[in-house]
Amino acid sequence: MTADKLPRGVIALGLVSLFMDLSSEMIHGLLPVFLVTVLGAGALSVGLIEGVAEATASITKVFSGVISDWIGRRKPLVLLGYGLAALTKPLFPLATGIGGVLLARFLDRIGKGIRGAPRDALIADITPQEIRGAAYGLRQSMDTVGAFAGPLLAIILMNATHNNFRLVFWVAAIPAFICVLLIVFGVKEPNSERQAVQPRFPISSANLRQLHADFWWVVMFAAVLTLARFSEAFLLLRGQGLGLPVTWVPIVLIVMNVVYAVSAYPFGKLSDNNSRHKLFAWGIAFLIISDLILAVAGNIWEVFLGAAVWGLHMGATQGLLSAMVADSAPADLRGTAFGVFNLVSGIALLAASVIAGGLWALAGPALTFCAGAAFSSLALAGLFMNLRRKRNFQQP
Repeated sequence: MTADKLPRGVIALGLVSLFMDLSSEMIHGLLPVFLVTVLGAGALSVGLIEGVAEATASITKVFSGVISDWIGRRKPLVLLGYGLAALTKPLFPLATGIGGVLLARFLDRIGKGIRGAPRDALIADITPQEIRGAAYGLRQSMDTVGAFAGPLLAIILMNATHNNFRLVFWVAAIPAFICVLLIVFGVKEPNSERQAVQPRFPISSANLRQLHADFWWVVMFAAVLTLARFSEAFLLLRGQGLGLPVTWVPIVLIVMNVVYAVSAYPFGKLSDNNSRHKLFAWGIAFLIISDLILAVAGNIWEVFLGAAVWGLHMGATQGLLSAMVADSAPADLRGTAFGVFNLVSGIALLAASVIAGGLWALAGPALTFCAGAAFSSLALAGLFMNLRRKRNFQQP
């Protein structure tokens, strides 16, 4: 299976993700340092802002996913979500305090929440089940190309403008609006027999009961894993704390996302023909190793190594989780399934980021990353327990 055999809609949505991540990561690669050095925020404030922002996105995904099932359409919500995110980008350079940044992140993540579940459900709608791992892996790879190109461009612009954060944030708005044009002219929702699932709004216990036990296991597993994988903002703060100049702080994200982009599609393809539990086990092991490296890091190169292994973990797990959600949900409830999945993950990310910020403020980065390794080990134990449960169930 190669990328050119995947549906054109998957590639188009990958390009959309690439441009939006290019825009977002130009900002996010500098935002923690901007908050700390320009606006005077502390690590706990950074964790709270990141946690609230991501939790907002995840809560919104529930409703957007359900609505896409209810109306039988995905693209209008995808366009609305990316369009809102583009409109919020100018709020970052206009922010003069922590409250302004929190508002910008809040609205930006609402946009992300609106588009996320319908987009992921749309990929499942247009992709045969036997190549879904590759489809989600490719979209994630293209998304991550933008995620490392954004910080790289931010570094170049910071050097060219003598650390002018606000000017870089203004430039970041441009690819966001290009992304909207790509959706309008390049993404087409296929004609299908999928209709609204029912006349009433479909958040109900009856619909939730239609989601298989395997789906709920994926949700719970992802929640524990998310507790271990707090916001990447703390990777940036780790680099800055070990002496990385402000201009070069985004290179930590570049290292992580290059590895993420390179590994996501191969891992996605691999998951279509191999045990997904084994791949998850490797992915969690990568996160444990990354946390331990970052906990004991004494120089910038060790931070880069930890960030690279973190990216390998992301490549091994993120597309795989999406494929497992799509496989375990009924076709007419995929939007709802992705919404519920992202809601639980978002709540876990809020808790993880606040815990990480609190530990960082109280005891420093070493304990923060050791806590991440502990949660990762808990997720790994849960994975093996579920695998044993399935083997026992299959035995006569």
